[in-house]
Formats: sequence, structure tokens, C-alpha cells
Amino acid sequence: MREIALDTETTGFDPASGDRIVEIGCVEMENFVATGRVYHRYINPERDMPEEAFKVHGLSEEFLKEHNVMAKEIDSFLEFIGNSKLVIHNAEFDMKFINAELIRHKRLPLKMEQAIDTVAMARRRFPGAQANLDALCRRFGIDNSARTKHGALLDAELLAEVYLELRGGRQTGFSLNADEGEDGGPKLAKSVARPPRPHTASDEEIAAHAAFLEKVKDPIWSR
Repeated sequence: MREIALDTETTGFDPASGDRIVEIGCVEMENFVATGRVYHRYINPERDMPEEAFKVHGLSEEFLKEHNVMAKEIDSFLEFIGNSKLVIHNAEFDMKFINAELIRHKRLPLKMEQAIDTVAMARRRFPGAQANLDALCRRFGIDNSARTKHGALLDAELLAEVYLELRGGRQTGFSLNADEGEDGGPKLAKSVARPPRPHTASDEEIAAHAAFLEKVKDPIWSR
């Protein structure tokens, strides 16, 4: 089963107000494990870079001007993802930016059903706990020390590992090829029948127990 861990970096929070994608990172997974095949592009947003956004990802207007505009990258992106499920942390945010770019360049928007939201998965599995990517990396012991700033490819790579853990990880007793359970994770593998173990006391143990009871004065069970 092919899935794509995906992340984007942008100039802000709202494509309707003119914010654009400036970086796309995708990691291909098969049967929940990264294959090593990735898609990574920096995108010239054809606009300025707000200071608040620059502090998050460190991508300057000058740097991005050296890269292609979205019109030259949109088809290669669509070819890479195909019809695969998109594993996204806070899927609504990234999907609205991706669809805004697709519509702008006269392509059909993606359906939300194509996305798997790992924030929703984390909140179902750990109610009340932090569900951001750094917190989940700490919970699962995933090394995120290189994440000094947000970066689409690095975050997609970390997300691929987090997604595996949210689905049950590589723990014995889970079938990663099984159908999804009610919480979005894998169903437990079928239990294996084992013969019953003998628990009946031996003759020697019964005799020792009777001898012990003879020594008990005024036992409560004789009243």
C-alpha cells in the first residue's frame, strides 16, 4: 500500500489573503515504511516573505527567487503523489494551500478524503496530550534534534516515523498489513490457541496442606 507523508511551508496562514506555498516535502511509504523515494521542492512564491513566516522556516525572499515558480512544479508534484493517500499533520491547513495552488493553475483540487490527518489520530490515541510533531517525536523516542526550524522535507521524514508509531509501530502482536481498527490503527493479530497448563495440586501438596490444617486451632471454617 503506497502512502505519501507530506508537509509544506508557506508565507502565512491563509491562501485566500495571498499567502503561498514556498516548500513542499514528500516521503513515499509502502506498507507504512519509508522507501527512500522523496519529492522536495523550494517554490518561488512570487511575493515578499513576511518576517513572522521567515522566523518559522528561515526561507528568505532572496533565496526563493532562485527557484522555480509553482507553475513549473505543479505537474511533477501531482505525478509523484498520484492517487496515494496523503499523510499530513493538520491536514486541513496543507490541503487548503495545495488546493489553492491547483485551482490557481487550473488543475482539479484534491479531495479531503485523500488525506490522513495525524493530528486527529494522535488526539484519538492520546486524549488531552500535546499533538504537535515535536511532542509526538518525544513520546515515541524519535530523534528530531535536526529540527531547529520547520522544513518541509525533514518534517515529512519525521512524520513518516510518527505515523508508523501511531499505527502501532513495529511491536510484536500487531499486523501492519491488517485492516484498520476503530481508532485508525491496525487491528491486533489473531490470538494463537495454546493447550491449558496443569494447575491441579499433587498428592504430596494435598497431604502437606491437610497436615497444616490439623495444627490450626479453632478454624473459622469449622464454626
